[in-house]
Amino acid sequence: MSNFRFYQRASRAFNDHPTLSKTLVVAAAFSGGSIVAYADSKPQAIDSVVPSDGAADPKKKIVVLGTGWAGTSFLKNLKNPSYEVQVVSPRNFFAFTPLLPSVTVGTVEARSIVEPVRNIVRKKNVHVGFFEAECYKIDAKNKRVYCRSTGDVDLNGNAEFVVDYDYLVVAMGARANTFNTPGVVENCHFLKELEDALRIRRTVIDCFEKASLPNLTDEERRRILHFVVVGGGPTGVEFAAELHDFVNEDLVKLYPTVKDLVKITLLEAGEHILNMFDKRITAFAEDKFKRDGIDVRLGSMVTKVSDKEISTREVKNGEVSSVPYGMVVWSTGIGTRPEIMDFMKQISQANRRVLATDEWLRVEGTESIYALGDCATINQRKVMEDISAIFNKADKDKSGTLTVKEFQEVIHDVIERYPQVELYLKSMQMKNIADLLKAAKTDDAKESVELNIEEFKKALSQVDSQMKNLPATAQVAAQQGAYLAKCFNRMEECERNPEGPLRFRGEGRHRFRPFRYRHLGQFAPLGGEQTAAQLPGDWVSIGRSSQWLWYSVYTSKLVSWRCRALVVSDWGRRFIFGRDSSGI
Repeated sequence: MSNFRFYQRASRAFNDHPTLSKTLVVAAAFSGGSIVAYADSKPQAIDSVVPSDGAADPKKKIVVLGTGWAGTSFLKNLKNPSYEVQVVSPRNFFAFTPLLPSVTVGTVEARSIVEPVRNIVRKKNVHVGFFEAECYKIDAKNKRVYCRSTGDVDLNGNAEFVVDYDYLVVAMGARANTFNTPGVVENCHFLKELEDALRIRRTVIDCFEKASLPNLTDEERRRILHFVVVGGGPTGVEFAAELHDFVNEDLVKLYPTVKDLVKITLLEAGEHILNMFDKRITAFAEDKFKRDGIDVRLGSMVTKVSDKEISTREVKNGEVSSVPYGMVVWSTGIGTRPEIMDFMKQISQANRRVLATDEWLRVEGTESIYALGDCATINQRKVMEDISAIFNKADKDKSGTLTVKEFQEVIHDVIERYPQVELYLKSMQMKNIADLLKAAKTDDAKESVELNIEEFKKALSQVDSQMKNLPATAQVAAQQGAYLAKCFNRMEECERNPEGPLRFRGEGRHRFRPFRYRHLGQFAPLGGEQTAAQLPGDWVSIGRSSQWLWYSVYTSKLVSWRCRALVVSDWGRRFIFGRDSSGI
């Protein structure tokens, strides 16, 4: 992740007004899904603006909106003291969202996985201020962010204020995707924020307490103790596994009269659960859930949710059925936030699902706005769109043909700009080019073997099929935040030495290498102290050894030593005393 480069235009924009204090607004991914901004001035009325007083403060000002994975990673990695950071967020903490399923059943306490933002930044050599507020509108034309206090106190009409910016990096996270299914918002629980996990925890206990009342029939008890999880992704699977362990290891001892009436159902519209994992993990998870008594219904699409029943339709035969339930947890992916949708309309991206950025995380169609995390996706440039420009750049002698030597001289820049080329070369599917590169071991061979433009197009014709969107995970958001921070840490250095990979659209060179995601693996806890791990190199491990690896990795990824100590102590407490079943 070294040698990061931005566009040269970012350098020119950054220096258009050298006598003025500049503001960078970063909208950072908040796992709970709200917009936030960093600011050190007092909130003002909506008619006023938080100014940038260049004469009094020559530092470049950064306003960070969000305290999620991307925003926190940006703050932790920003080290250049020439910036002054301002934060506005509806949450004054960062939450370690991968452990939210553990919070729902009391395996880990909520306070153990959160760290106050002020603790994270207080020892940095970069000045950071904080406002607890949310951003409800982005004015891209006038470079303003409109914010509103999230507190209940009377601010005498000054609950709203405006912050000017020079650079805006939007990474607001996302909300749960209901697919406009009737009754979902009114009757289902989500698992996106810390408050969601606490609400699920209270509801589970309430269901057992209600089912223990003496004036209910067995049919009513079965309904109340029927827990339905919609969505067979990592979050849904992990919650179902945690709930199963909670019920069978702890609650059966406390509620012996109703223990045989409990049922857990997992509904998945696809053909398999955990379909983003290796097939070996998918098969093991389905078999384990079957052995544990978790009812996994594949190919079942939810069509409606009422206050007591959930209706489904079978994908294969269209059969419709309804089942009573006591609690439904909805975990089917992410959707776009209203603030992002309004912003996308401003910049003519209204037909997209999320914000489109280039490989440098800059929002397409803008000059000074960046986007990170779940609210954005990198729109990789297709090779075939630039095939003629690539050929002309490589054909230095303008002969109309391309020698292997000429192609080798430009292949590094091509791979840097179009990562799908590297994937295709590794798969050895691009036979024409791969064979030429292997055969050209001498200078004579490099000069004698040539390709014309049509042969070059044919060789690259299938490359774009390797393009893939990055997953909406904490791992991606954290790497993007670190990448952007390192770019700004080296901004002044790269202004003096603007080198970088070739641009095939227009002239010049980029000052930073584009963002490249490095996949470090993924885990799927399956309950019973068994976890499936899929790590780079097609390495798959399933069992108790992977569970201890999961413990180690998650402990190391926690944001502070305080959180590490608390989470480890929670795990130890659970082993000794079991999970807490209090309804709080």
